[in-house]
Amino acid sequence: MVIRPRPFSIKRMPGFSLLALACFFALYMPLAPLVVYSFNAGNNIALWEGLSLRWYVAAWENDLVQSAAIRSVVVATIASVIATVLATMAALGTTRTRPYRGQTSIYAMVNQPLMVPEIVTAVALLILFALIKESTGYHGYAYLVIAHTAFCIPFAYLPIRARLEGMDHVLETAAADLYATPWRTFTKVTLPLLLPGILAGAMLAFVISLDDVVITEFVKSAGQDTLPTYMLGQLRRNITPEINAISTVLLGVSVIMVTVIFFLSRKKT
Repeated sequence: MVIRPRPFSIKRMPGFSLLALACFFALYMPLAPLVVYSFNAGNNIALWEGLSLRWYVAAWENDLVQSAAIRSVVVATIASVIATVLATMAALGTTRTRPYRGQTSIYAMVNQPLMVPEIVTAVALLILFALIKESTGYHGYAYLVIAHTAFCIPFAYLPIRARLEGMDHVLETAAADLYATPWRTFTKVTLPLLLPGILAGAMLAFVISLDDVVITEFVKSAGQDTLPTYMLGQLRRNITPEINAISTVLLGVSVIMVTVIFFLSRKKT
């Protein structure tokens, strides 16, 4: 009788469960006080004075918070849509074509913003946009949208490319054999199969844009605060549990969207 060795699994390594629990504890335990003290009735962010929704109501009725939140959602929506379209085109150009010279270089260039420190990107955009502002005199929101789009593209690109690489070419080949044009094959076969990856990429880009602080802080003009930069400004002035309440809401939105992204990414072809 031949005894076949079991395939290697990291889950069976000694101490794996304990190490995993320790990692989760280190990641999420600091968030617990933030959430708990967002329901604090008092003005102190570290002294419990009773349970209350006071600071959620205060944040909801704060005109500055409302305008910053609306601005954040608008910028993140526009940036994520543009980034997803460009990322989809890049993913198709690096997976649904015959191998060509420079294909690997293009893949590396698309993902380069993930490797460059965010502060470097922020300073580079600051200098570039300063030159444009000086020559055009325009100081609108387009700079925020362009900046957010630029650093959101690789985040949208990765799940879309992963989805494309996991898709079988049989249906696309069958459509071509039935005399479907490349555009019809894309719209009727490739795009419906790719849709979960596109949605996952768009939602990931939206979350990244919504939470960004560094690049936004360098690029924005006066009166263009997003919700994260507004919170940063409040932390420099007067810290109240209102910041905890806003942070908890942002955390909840991010968790919900990342969960949806996870399930969309797991959906099989």
